[in-house]
Amino acid sequence: MTRGMNRRDWLAMSLLPFLSACEREARPIAQQLSDRLTELPGGWVGAADDRGHRLRRAPPAWSAVTGTPRRADVLVLGAGIAGLACARRLRLQGVDVAVLDLEDQPGGNSRGHRMPAGAAGSDGLRCPLGAHYLPTPGPEAVEVLALLEDLGLAQHAQGRWVFDERWLCHSPHERLWWQDQWVEGLLPPAESPATQDQYHRFGALVEQARRDVGFAMPSTHHRWSAAHQALDAQRFSDWLDANGLTAPSLRWYLDYCCRDDYGADSSEVSAWAGLHYFGSRHGFMSLEERESVLTWPQGNGWLSERLAAPLRDVFHGGRTVLRLREERHVVEVMAWNEQAQSIERWEASRVVMAMPLFIAARLPEQPPSALIEAARGMRYAPWLVANLLLDAPPLERVGVPLSWDNVIYGAESLGYVNANQQSLDPSRGPMVLTAYRALPATQRADLLQQDWRVWAGRVMADLAPLHADLAERVQRVHLMRYGHAMSIPHPGLRGSPALAALRERGHGRLHVAHSDLAAYSVFEEAFTQGEVVGRRLLASGTSARGG
Repeated sequence: MTRGMNRRDWLAMSLLPFLSACEREARPIAQQLSDRLTELPGGWVGAADDRGHRLRRAPPAWSAVTGTPRRADVLVLGAGIAGLACARRLRLQGVDVAVLDLEDQPGGNSRGHRMPAGAAGSDGLRCPLGAHYLPTPGPEAVEVLALLEDLGLAQHAQGRWVFDERWLCHSPHERLWWQDQWVEGLLPPAESPATQDQYHRFGALVEQARRDVGFAMPSTHHRWSAAHQALDAQRFSDWLDANGLTAPSLRWYLDYCCRDDYGADSSEVSAWAGLHYFGSRHGFMSLEERESVLTWPQGNGWLSERLAAPLRDVFHGGRTVLRLREERHVVEVMAWNEQAQSIERWEASRVVMAMPLFIAARLPEQPPSALIEAARGMRYAPWLVANLLLDAPPLERVGVPLSWDNVIYGAESLGYVNANQQSLDPSRGPMVLTAYRALPATQRADLLQQDWRVWAGRVMADLAPLHADLAERVQRVHLMRYGHAMSIPHPGLRGSPALAALRERGHGRLHVAHSDLAAYSVFEEAFTQGEVVGRRLLASGTSARGG
């Protein structure tokens, strides 16, 4: 903090750059926000960063680890969606399985949260800490469809899948802050015939790629071809340039879509990834044809909670895995117990590393060569998720009313979600807005080191011009930071032979299950990778008796 400046002045100055869209009001708004931030309760949530950073230090020698090891037939390291899917599949077949995770609660990037709000009851208001929706799956997603059927969310009737309307996103779905008003949908209105023509041409190119190349969700359920490889070898932005798709509103929208799913824009992701976003779903559609999504107040936390439910007695949170070594008959695992502040030793016949590849590659004493090579090729996007508890809905500006997804054209942020959308509560009581930011890797250190109020201020500065009473309405802010939230599918990654080798087989007693194997991070890919490894282990002879 600069000498002579108090916290309030420092916060006001730090907010000014984020209010440039309202120059005449910038300083008053910044001062109003900084005044509020100095007294606002809140802070970071989730595990402390030093848990993951333990891997930066050399682990103790195995000889220093004393005591009787704990044992399971299969040990799953990581309780994100892939790890939960794998462990659930094994547990349902009676396999002796245990799950370790450095977080205290399972779910990974799909965890839910509660914001304390006395008026809403002692349990508070549910909201997401990460992923907040699941597109209704297509026919290729057989594993995900089976899960949704098991959970009572979908049923197959008269040749088609029907989804539970309680959890299909309620209207209004999406809106965009565009030229000082809210408009319906997220695709900016075409301002000229030339822009409209580019919208149509991009849509036609997506349909052509769907016919000639082919896409599926999950992507591993479609045979990889030379055509895929050619798209994977180039940047999406270069592909767009080559096809004359340069309209600013189209490029902004495509960059937004890439940042939403991949954490990076079209200049960083491959052309395969850019086309896969649309080709694996329902194409590049008009507003009336927008795909349906399943969503809940706690986002995909609803799904992760149900995946974790049958694993309550075998989940061991607050365990940071430090090292593992493969012996002739077992795999030995060294983990740090955060609560006991001591080393634990585990043994298992099989180990599933259900964690990002850059972490998995550091754990085995002799890691598989494919794992080393794949980890070297990974890039990850940092993310910030901010939950703002409001005592009442904020004032609205002209246009479409508050929607489930609310995005600002041209903003660095990805907008915010109304976590109350599915509650059907007509009252004007407390509510939660969940704001998202995909950050460049250059801001990873700032995310770790800067005070939470700085980041809360940036989020509020994004929204303040849209809601005149936001500073007054906000009662608390909880922020979740992910230093390596999502794999970026940069050119050459999805077609990597190393990723293919990790997907297709285990390596000795070690198996890898994570969305990284698909080169990007979404629920469908993570769940399918976990299911595939779980079924592979069952087919190899892993049983309730062990082996």
